[in-house]
Amino acid sequence: MEEVAAKVEEETVETNVDAVKEDNATIANESRSPESVSAVSVVSNRAASTKKKPVISSNLIKPTASSSLRVSGTTPVTIRRNSTGGVTENLAGTSKVLPKQVSTTASRTDPVRRSLPELRKSSVSSLSAKTVSKPSLSESKKSVPVSPGSRSLTKSTGFSLSKPESSARPAMSVSVSSKRAPSSSVDSSGSRTSSGRLHSTLTSGRTVSKVSSPSAGSSPSVSSSIRSKSFSSPLDRTSNFSGRKKTSTPESRDSRLIILPKVEVKAGDDMRLDLRGHRIRSLTSGGLHLSPNLEFVYLRDNLLSTLEGIEILNRVKVLDLSFNDFKGPGFEPLENCKMLQQLYLAGNQITSLASLPQLPNLEFLSVAQNKLKSLAMASQPRLQVLAASKNKITTLKDFPYLPVLEHLRVEENPLLKISHLEAASILLVGPTLKKFNDRDLSREEVAIAKRYPPQTALCLREGWEFCKSDLAAESTFRFLVERWKDTLPSGYLIKEAHVDRPSEEAPCQCHFGLFQESPTATDQELALKFQWSVADRSLSNFVPILNATKEVYWPKREDIGKILKIECTPVMAETEYPSIFAISSPVQRGKGIPKVVSLELNGELVEGNIIKGQAVVAWCGGTPGKCITSWLRRKWNGSPVVIDGAEDEEYMLSLDDVGSSMVFMYTPVTEGGARGEPQYKYTEFVKAAPPSVSNVRITGDAVEGCVLKGVGDYFGGKEGPSKFEWLRKNKETGELSLISAGTSEYTLTQEDVGTHVTFVYIPANFEGLEGEPVSTSSSVVKPAPPKVTDAKIVGDLRENSKVTVTGTVTGGTEGSSRVQWFKSSCSILEGDNSLEELSTSKVAKSFRIPLGAVGYYIVAKYTPMTPDGECGEPVYVLSERAVETLPPSLNFLSITGDNIEGGILTASYGYIGGHEGKSKYEWHYHKAENDLPGALIPEASGLLQYTITKEAIGKFISFQCIPVRDDGIVGEPRSCMSQERVRPGNPSTVSLHVVGALVEGTMLSAEKEYWGGEEGASVFRWFRTNSDGTPCEIKGATTSSYLLSVGDIGYFISVSYEPVRNDRARGPTAISEIAGPIVAGHPNCQSLEFLGSMIEGQRLSFVASYTGGMKGNCYLEWVRVKNNGVKEILSSDEFLDLSLDDVGESIELIYTPVREDGIEGSPRSIRTDGIAPANPMGLELLIPDCCEKQEVVPHKTYFGGHEGVGEYIWYRTKVKLHGSALTEISYAGEEVVVCCRTLKYTPSLEDVGAYLVLYWIPTRVDGRSGKPVVVITNSPVAPADPEVSNVRVKKLFSDAYSGEGEYFGGHEGPSLFSWYRENDGTIDLIDGANSKTYEVTESDYNCRILFGYTPVRSDSVVGELKMSEPTEIILPEVPKVDMLAFTGKAVQGDVLTAVQVIPKTEIQQLVWSKYKGDIQYQWFRSPESGDKISYEALSSEISCSYKVRFEDIGRCLKCECVVHDVFGRSSELAYAETDPISPGFPRIEKLEIEGQGFHTNLYAVRGNYFGGKEGKSKIQWLRSMVGSPDLISIPGETGRMYEANVDDVGYRLVVVYTPIREDGVQGHPVSASTEPVAVEPDILKEVRQKLETGLVKFEVLCDKDPYPKKIVGEGNLERRMLEMNRKRIKVVKPGSKTSFATTEVRGSYGPPFHVETFRNDQRRLRIVVDSENEVDIVVQSRHLRDVIVLVIRGFAQRFNSTSLNSLLKIDT
Repeated sequence: MEEVAAKVEEETVETNVDAVKEDNATIANESRSPESVSAVSVVSNRAASTKKKPVISSNLIKPTASSSLRVSGTTPVTIRRNSTGGVTENLAGTSKVLPKQVSTTASRTDPVRRSLPELRKSSVSSLSAKTVSKPSLSESKKSVPVSPGSRSLTKSTGFSLSKPESSARPAMSVSVSSKRAPSSSVDSSGSRTSSGRLHSTLTSGRTVSKVSSPSAGSSPSVSSSIRSKSFSSPLDRTSNFSGRKKTSTPESRDSRLIILPKVEVKAGDDMRLDLRGHRIRSLTSGGLHLSPNLEFVYLRDNLLSTLEGIEILNRVKVLDLSFNDFKGPGFEPLENCKMLQQLYLAGNQITSLASLPQLPNLEFLSVAQNKLKSLAMASQPRLQVLAASKNKITTLKDFPYLPVLEHLRVEENPLLKISHLEAASILLVGPTLKKFNDRDLSREEVAIAKRYPPQTALCLREGWEFCKSDLAAESTFRFLVERWKDTLPSGYLIKEAHVDRPSEEAPCQCHFGLFQESPTATDQELALKFQWSVADRSLSNFVPILNATKEVYWPKREDIGKILKIECTPVMAETEYPSIFAISSPVQRGKGIPKVVSLELNGELVEGNIIKGQAVVAWCGGTPGKCITSWLRRKWNGSPVVIDGAEDEEYMLSLDDVGSSMVFMYTPVTEGGARGEPQYKYTEFVKAAPPSVSNVRITGDAVEGCVLKGVGDYFGGKEGPSKFEWLRKNKETGELSLISAGTSEYTLTQEDVGTHVTFVYIPANFEGLEGEPVSTSSSVVKPAPPKVTDAKIVGDLRENSKVTVTGTVTGGTEGSSRVQWFKSSCSILEGDNSLEELSTSKVAKSFRIPLGAVGYYIVAKYTPMTPDGECGEPVYVLSERAVETLPPSLNFLSITGDNIEGGILTASYGYIGGHEGKSKYEWHYHKAENDLPGALIPEASGLLQYTITKEAIGKFISFQCIPVRDDGIVGEPRSCMSQERVRPGNPSTVSLHVVGALVEGTMLSAEKEYWGGEEGASVFRWFRTNSDGTPCEIKGATTSSYLLSVGDIGYFISVSYEPVRNDRARGPTAISEIAGPIVAGHPNCQSLEFLGSMIEGQRLSFVASYTGGMKGNCYLEWVRVKNNGVKEILSSDEFLDLSLDDVGESIELIYTPVREDGIEGSPRSIRTDGIAPANPMGLELLIPDCCEKQEVVPHKTYFGGHEGVGEYIWYRTKVKLHGSALTEISYAGEEVVVCCRTLKYTPSLEDVGAYLVLYWIPTRVDGRSGKPVVVITNSPVAPADPEVSNVRVKKLFSDAYSGEGEYFGGHEGPSLFSWYRENDGTIDLIDGANSKTYEVTESDYNCRILFGYTPVRSDSVVGELKMSEPTEIILPEVPKVDMLAFTGKAVQGDVLTAVQVIPKTEIQQLVWSKYKGDIQYQWFRSPESGDKISYEALSSEISCSYKVRFEDIGRCLKCECVVHDVFGRSSELAYAETDPISPGFPRIEKLEIEGQGFHTNLYAVRGNYFGGKEGKSKIQWLRSMVGSPDLISIPGETGRMYEANVDDVGYRLVVVYTPIREDGVQGHPVSASTEPVAVEPDILKEVRQKLETGLVKFEVLCDKDPYPKKIVGEGNLERRMLEMNRKRIKVVKPGSKTSFATTEVRGSYGPPFHVETFRNDQRRLRIVVDSENEVDIVVQSRHLRDVIVLVIRGFAQRFNSTSLNSLLKIDT
């Protein structure tokens, strides 16, 4: 049930969508209501083929009715207006409800509450309504809570049928399925049957299913609805309407109208009211009970004309007021319906929606089939669908702000004449629009909409006429200027008003250009005030941005995607004029790359000042980070140089900057690391500061004889010749007297003692400019203390030498002065801290240099003193160089100790010559006293002691010392030798013990350490000691080692050692400790050998020797070792027979000794070399019985290593051979034939009846051969059974075939041949065709033929019939084309036709006449370069003819032709090529003039040029009098556009277009004309009024310039009054206080009176009365000029041939 329901409703959706698209809200559709009929049954013919959709089971509430339902054969119908707007027909209908309870499934939507356009796709494809005959139905209601307003549903909405209380109660059967279609459709009236119910269900808080009707005569409305789909369907569908798409016609729509059967129903519930078709005239009538609880109200097809009383429906969600008598306005009562979501107003007489209030929840609005002229209404914030088809909408002016509109339908409106209306709608609605007129938005229209300027939507809403995108910017600007011009300050015009393209966090600047038309000196200054605002759309309400009142605004992140508006308010003399504005495009998201907008440098460019750089950065969406700043210095003729450390925004100018230009570089950086482009800012050149000096001071001691120095800190550019003065203050007068000038230093004299000295510093820069002098004074000058001068150190600066300090003492005596000596490591005195004391302070002036002073400088502290003990300033004297040392040397060297082996010798020496460094020590051997230099003892080098070793015995020992100073200086070496040779020590044993395992069979060793000279033949003895400790010498054991034997088991072993020196001196005997007891040895195999030959086929054995106690059952294994190292165990026998597998491999024997107690020894193994193979030989060779073409495989047996490639020879012999003839067959004669040289052989036909012999020479793999083996077959070779293979048919000619096959099976006899014909799978024998060749007949066409081959052997044995594969279908020749030719010329516009030339052969003539099929053509065009080698296909050109187009000019055309026959074959490609295409003769087609027909409009010529590339074609505009063939040329008007003026009124505009090709060829001129030009309506109305009065006055300006050809200016104009009536005209100079009014020009309208206008000045006209009376007049605007001219010409009409009154429609 669920699947069927899903399929049925899916088809229903398609049907409803198609029905909507059929007729755009047809009359039949208008007859449907949002709620439909009492019973629903859905059937779909295509349900079975529709894909299944997931469905959710839900229960349906069973509607019940309380009153009886009556059935009548015919139902009289009262004539009344219904939804179709016509009169209904008399129809008969019956309705039944089956008493059956069924559960219904509904598919889950995603989301369930979709947008209105999507939900309108749901419908029901068919239904059958039947009358319920039972008198009563019980009421049943079950509500399902649904969250209203939500866009998605988290739980499925369920409905359940109430269980009938009795069997008499009927139920309803409904089958529904759903399918979510990819596109949506909204009918123009918005009142399609299923959509209304669907939306009422969606927007209600609960779902109800009751029937309510206040009167018995009303149509029944029994509904059943769920949240996701609607189950109702229009009754005008027939029972067989199951999803088929139909095309509706007016006749078919009218024929489907029916009247719903009348059903008396009980009163409805409190949420739903259905009073359709009740002729209700007022909502306040007594019988109408409107309740505030109603949510679904259906009042269509009534006579309502006012909404008075609708205010009570404050909870209504669906309100259907279609097909009533509303005319509007009067929709204000709907303001109380805040919950309204769907409003149906289709089929009324509404002319305006201006009074429709803002409904905050309205989502769907249908106003189709009304008389609306525009869509002006209040903004609807949630409206998604607006259906306004079939109205009289002519303009987009006052289009409302609909922020979420998705679907807009305006079919069948005059508005559709607007070009690119869809693009205009996109601009007005915005990006939410998805469908326009029931179609998805066109990509082209979306692209066109994007080309329009931002202010387009606003201008459209204000009434701007939509034009092409390339003209929109200028046109909208002129439109806005026209609106603003009257509100601007007097005399000002707007030159520009636009905004830069805004981007996030980047400056957006507005541009408003207001200029004064005629500026004067007394004009007040015009100021501009700005205010930025922001909105989501250009039509929404703009919200002012706080503090955004400057010309530049920086859009923020929250402004992205929004529209900016800048309002500019002109202010003059504290008077604010109405603002003008500009609209921006949507704010773009910043790219995140910052950029510097401006750089400013603040500060005075004078040395010492601080300058600061300030940057304005547009971060463009990035987060501000730490930016990079740096300062550079640029000389006037150099490049900028970076200043180290100057990386802050502030920088203090220094002396180095004087004369340079400073460069401030700023690089913006975001937190994410994005860097912008660095920007630079240059300054002027830095100036130097005025010269000045600070911190002036005097350095030096104010003591007699000292030098004072005056210093100060100069500032002010580069210092020049500054001046210095020294002054002394007179003790008596106190005056300062100059004592020195020109120098900053001064030496104090005796005259200065007791006074102050003043230093004066007069700064001056490099240019000589002097600054303010600054002075400072010293302290009181003191007398000089004792002093030493010329102090110096005299003497040799060497170690242990004596030096003396000398000097001149002033202020004291030398005898009283004291001297103290120091050493210093520095050559420069740096104070007392670096001195190291060498002596105390003494009167003595001499000093002996100690060793500690070597390498140091000698410092003498000389302190002058007076005899009375007064000390002067000590003077330090430093030696000229450091103290030098003596060369290193030894003053003595000796060796002490005993010269015997083991004795210790000690060397000692005395060193002089500075500080000793690392002196070198060496000990040497000497064989004799004169053996010099001897042999070095390496281990004693660097030591002062030497322990005598055995190597020194009998030799002399010497010691050598090389003195080395600490600075690396090496002195002379010195040696000392011992007095006697070294004696050896007494022989003795240091240590002795037994080494080795105490196990039988192992070798024990005596490990000893001998001392006492060179060892001689020392004596060893081995002893065996039993358990009681009695030793017994082992005879013959006198060496240092001993092999344990079986006899030693259980005993202890020891050894004695007597040391003997090489001079036979003996030492005491030593005995080692006993070791034991000795234990039995481990079983062991001491030797293992192979026995036997290591050749394939031989037997291999072994011999093994055992030790280690009593021998037990020893283990052995024979192992084959392969070349790759893999081992394979063969056996454990006492022998091994070698086989073929062993050849080339090694045999390994593993022997494991085992003692009788089971103890195993270590295995021992031996391995052979590779096993040699035996000599090759053949042991056996047999040949089985042979048959033709059957492979013979002989049986052979080989021995002798690995078999190699033996030699095999097969012989054929007619007789059977025996004995030597067989063995020596290789020497046989011609009767024996060699057949093959391989092991296997397949007998051929030649071998049949003969014997086969095989000759085999066995060969080993190494190439060695054995004796040959020869064998012969027992019987001759037998023939095979006859058979044939590869039976095939070969085509000889187009109509001749040959049969072929390969015979096998002995010698062939008279084989049999046959031919067959295959047609549609049936194979028939062709009579008489029994040879190998066959000639095709006409019967074989479109058939296949087969060849049959029956083999017969020479002995008459017959084989099996074999047939070939069928041939290809036998067909006649393929049609051929000799050549392809063209008819027509290769000229633009001409038609080229490809014609085939047929071969004249008889067969081809037959083929073309009888078997020709379709002919395919393809046209190609060469590239622009004219290259004929390559062509590009023209995919759409596939006919034999081709009309040459403009783009073909200069190119070559090619046509390819392929002929197909009736059998589907194709001929070879034939083609023909043209010469380069020539351009056609120039002409103009469809020439017309576009314009609205008024004298103030702009006219444009439109036409299609033909004939190559158009050159400078000629255009001339002319006027034509109505009814006259004469043409009046309009001078200077030769462009494609012409702006009409008042002179054109009453004339037809004619344009003559002469086409000219770019090469100068001129075509025939073509003309087009307009209807007579009419007066602009507003001017026409004003002119009519003035003509009707008969007397008109105008205030004008009169040009009094005596030179009329001069351009008229405001300065030479005077005010005049222009008065006119039906008879005459005059120009009057108004009177003043001193004069009366005077008439300057007077005249009637008779000839030559006329009025002239000027195209270059639209405010100027000239009135010519006669040749002597004319006046130039200037008015304020063109409008006024046109009114004056038309009024004058209207009064003068009776004197003209053409009546202007007829044009003005004025009765004369």
